[in-house]
Amino acid sequence: MIPTILEPFSVAFMARALWAGVVLSALCALVGVWVIARGMTFLGEAMGHAMLPGVAVAALTGVDLIVGAAASAVVMVLGVESMRTHRDFGRDTSIGLLFVGLLAVGVIIVSHSSSFATDLTGFLFGDVLAVDDGDLVRLCVLVAAVLAVTTLSYRGFLAVTFDVRKARTLGLRPTATNLLMVLTLAVAMAGAFSVVGTLLAFGMLVAPSASALLIVRRVPAAMLVAFGFGALATFVGLLVSWHRATAAGATIAATAVVLFFLTLALRTIGRAVLRRARGIADPTT
Repeated sequence: MIPTILEPFSVAFMARALWAGVVLSALCALVGVWVIARGMTFLGEAMGHAMLPGVAVAALTGVDLIVGAAASAVVMVLGVESMRTHRDFGRDTSIGLLFVGLLAVGVIIVSHSSSFATDLTGFLFGDVLAVDDGDLVRLCVLVAAVLAVTTLSYRGFLAVTFDVRKARTLGLRPTATNLLMVLTLAVAMAGAFSVVGTLLAFGMLVAPSASALLIVRRVPAAMLVAFGFGALATFVGLLVSWHRATAAGATIAATAVVLFFLTLALRTIGRAVLRRARGIADPTT
């Protein structure tokens, strides 16, 4: 007998959605911790929407959507990296300009292409319940590739995240390492978007990793905890979606955000209790 709480996952499409969410959690944990630690959240969000022109061109030419999305993401990354040290404006300005420009180009392409088959709503919100076995295989391959890059480049990624000067001292070429990191983010988000849409991909990129960094500071541990938060958000979100007939991807993303605020609240309460306990133990303070 299947326990009542697990009964929805006896349905094939729900089981595939659960596995997709778990694999996506692993993918986003590998890149999300770097994104949060380096303050690159806006770049991740902008990249998701700036993929539209590549997706539109890929759909019109019959090319795989992942290739189109990755191409747009790489264009944005290269543009941001080329302008990030410009004296006249900051990095956020370059991200905003490229985000709006690429998104506008994508909308123009879509609006002038009556044969365009990809639904904009599907692009933005996706449908994790429509994941098939091929999508799961692609996500697993992507996780393996990102894990390999992260493992091989871990020392450099760590240095450019927390101490760029030390990275230069160690001869790690921080400019090239930084470019590799954002390119890895671009490819990961392109692959995730093609399966679950930008809303869920970005939600899982940010919320679980932010929750993890409230608890632990070491990067490997934070990645493991972020994976746990993402998997939990997937499980709870799919159950809520099943019983309340809500959009699955949006519900998972919302659950991940709720978990972040619960973690933040518990951390705040815990610190307050600890300070009070120390005050009582040492009345002279």
